[in-house]
Amino acid sequence: MFGVFFRPEKINMAAVECDLPGEPESMITEPEDLEREAETFKEKGNAFYVKKDYSEAFNYYTKAIDASPKNASYYGNRAATLMMLSRFREALEDSQQAVRLDECFTKGHLREGKCHLSLGNAMAASRCFQKVLELDPTNTQALQEHKNAAALLEYEKMAEFGFEKRDFRKVVFCMDRALEFAGACHKFKIMKAECLALLGRYPEAQSVASDILRMDSTNADALYVRGLCLYYEDCIEKAVQFFIQALRMAPDHEKARLACRNAKALKAKKEEGNNAFKDRDYDAAYQLYSEALTIDPNNIKTNAKLYCNRATAGVKLNKREQAIEDCSSAIKLDESYIKAYLRRAQCYMDMEQYEEAVRDYEKVYHTEKTKEHKTLLKTAQLELKKSKRKDYYKVLGVNKAATEDEIKKAYRKRALMHHPDRHSGASAEVQKEEEKKFKEVGEAFTVLSDPKKKSRYDSGQDLEDDMGMGDFDANNIFKAFFGGPQNFSFESNSAPGNFFFQFG
Repeated sequence: MFGVFFRPEKINMAAVECDLPGEPESMITEPEDLEREAETFKEKGNAFYVKKDYSEAFNYYTKAIDASPKNASYYGNRAATLMMLSRFREALEDSQQAVRLDECFTKGHLREGKCHLSLGNAMAASRCFQKVLELDPTNTQALQEHKNAAALLEYEKMAEFGFEKRDFRKVVFCMDRALEFAGACHKFKIMKAECLALLGRYPEAQSVASDILRMDSTNADALYVRGLCLYYEDCIEKAVQFFIQALRMAPDHEKARLACRNAKALKAKKEEGNNAFKDRDYDAAYQLYSEALTIDPNNIKTNAKLYCNRATAGVKLNKREQAIEDCSSAIKLDESYIKAYLRRAQCYMDMEQYEEAVRDYEKVYHTEKTKEHKTLLKTAQLELKKSKRKDYYKVLGVNKAATEDEIKKAYRKRALMHHPDRHSGASAEVQKEEEKKFKEVGEAFTVLSDPKKKSRYDSGQDLEDDMGMGDFDANNIFKAFFGGPQNFSFESNSAPGNFFFQFG
């Protein structure tokens, strides 16, 4: 575990002139005494190390070094202790000092390599392990660590390639594997955190960056990642503050500079769009939201809001199909975005696409079970139910606000248009179709001309049982509407669909 003790050469002590009276010769510490004292400190350090009291071990190894600063094993022991305390940069310095004092110090080279590996410097680590193997070709630990360094280098290359290809999941995977070897490497942690942020996994990214900032509050990369998370969570003002702080720590931090510029531009363009919408300049708002969407495709949450805002402007401009597309784009970016579901559902309702509206309202209600959402869902379900039955307004060719007179005129027109006698010379197929339409016109008039039935129909209630549709006769409705026999004669023979009608 610890290096071999080497006795340093005796140090010649030179007399120092001083105004104070000289100390008695018995008080002057001899080099041999210092070495014995250093060895005692080392043994005490070893004892604390075995007990895993690394802080006390560190203190005694430091005392040993102070007493005998040219002993390689003392630096090696303190390096081992610092490694156990995860203070790898300090451990690296001690390991390097140890091998400077003794180039053949195998454990010193091995510890230096492990420190390089933990800090993410695979190439430097490989050189150290290679040196150990030159001194001791059968050193199994060095052989394994050499393989670990090669694996680390490969994961690093794969991660860099993945980042270029924007395959952020692959980068996170590679960095997780790399950090198993290089747990103290801030570079790998930052790369992982940045990719987590780009994947929308903000709490994880924030956690990694915060861990680094607890150890180094001036780390520009970690400040940048914190800002990036806030930026992607649409907390743009706070994000800008972190980017500015990162640039103070590292003025040449290009990513922080670009993110800061994008954040400011996005905030300004979005506010312009909002102001135009408030001023009812919907064309301008639509255009400004479109421009804002081109600034940063990676900002998922803000872009989801921009798509939803543009959809709102689109509805005002009667661009409902485009509005539905924009809401769908917003939902694709943020599946939890309730406002986008609500806006799309309303567009579906306006376009009488009730099944789609019900699907969206169900999603909303299952997510947020409020009274308002329940009402919206029930309304859509009712409209869907109504849409699946005959639309008597369409049958007569009138709108839902038609007056009693308009309904009568529409019936007169459609009844005469589809009366079977008008099509007696047509093919059997056409006669059958016109007879069906004639009957539907009668049904429609029966319901819409009766205020109570019309009210129940409009509210979505079932009417077939009350109306006795099984016994419904369109000819009777026709006779009642156009008057008695003095005005027309109406007969039908035994064959279905063969009618005779003539005005008097």
